[in-house]
Amino acid sequence: MSFEKKNIEKIKLFSKNMRKKILQMAFDAGASSAHFGGALSIVEILATLFSYKMNIKKKKDIGWDSRDRFILSKGHACLAYYSSLNLKGFISDEDLKTFEKDNSSLAGHPVKNKKLGIDFSNGSLGMGLSIGIGLAISSKKRKKLFNTYVVIGDGECNEGSVWEAAMAAPKFELDNLNVIIDRNNFQQTGSNKEIMDLGNLSEKWKSFGWNVTEIDGHSLNDLKNYFDTKKDNTKPNALIANTIKGKGFSFSENNNAWHHSVITKSIYELGIEELKNGN
Repeated sequence: MSFEKKNIEKIKLFSKNMRKKILQMAFDAGASSAHFGGALSIVEILATLFSYKMNIKKKKDIGWDSRDRFILSKGHACLAYYSSLNLKGFISDEDLKTFEKDNSSLAGHPVKNKKLGIDFSNGSLGMGLSIGIGLAISSKKRKKLFNTYVVIGDGECNEGSVWEAAMAAPKFELDNLNVIIDRNNFQQTGSNKEIMDLGNLSEKWKSFGWNVTEIDGHSLNDLKNYFDTKKDNTKPNALIANTIKGKGFSFSENNNAWHHSVITKSIYELGIEELKNGN
């Protein structure tokens, strides 16, 4: 097997294990429910970042100042984030079982916890990109040369703060800043087109002075190739990742009822069966 194929297989296995963890956490949450659909749409993105692209070390090196930084601006998709950190050894299986439980460190949105590898709290949408800009500026000023990766939702792009930040980043020539827009075409109460049509996102980000690429956000080959490709070294980078909300399970794909819902025992068992069959 070629080195290239080995990397793709590694990311693929990471993705599958993420979906298994997401399903289990959502089931364990019980009546507390979970933001299931939006977590599943970013699985391949986070799998590529955490298992392949980002320069991070083991849990014992959590204080390493030159590590790449990750911000989940669409904080409600934390199931994907927690499962990634679990597979990298920062969060234990026992910790995952406490998701959404009283006194848990794993709430429905990420809460800063350095011991668990969570660098930033995120709740109210629209904050993550501004934080990422500060980090990217800090990296350059302190000559630490780490990269910052921010995942935002397409519905989140309704927030004016996103566009204020988008305007600021090119001014500072933040080529070490990478924004991934999860374009799954839904938000909490309906489709983006119904609520606030985003139009041509690629052209919007280009007009603000970003390097912009648009790909299939579930294609591991496309994601790996994108992160391997050298970009214009004076501009920040925006990836428009076209995704499917609820990706990976027949009952949740493109079904906005699974934005936030309860996983029953029968649904859980169906999900496990589909994972076994490779769906």
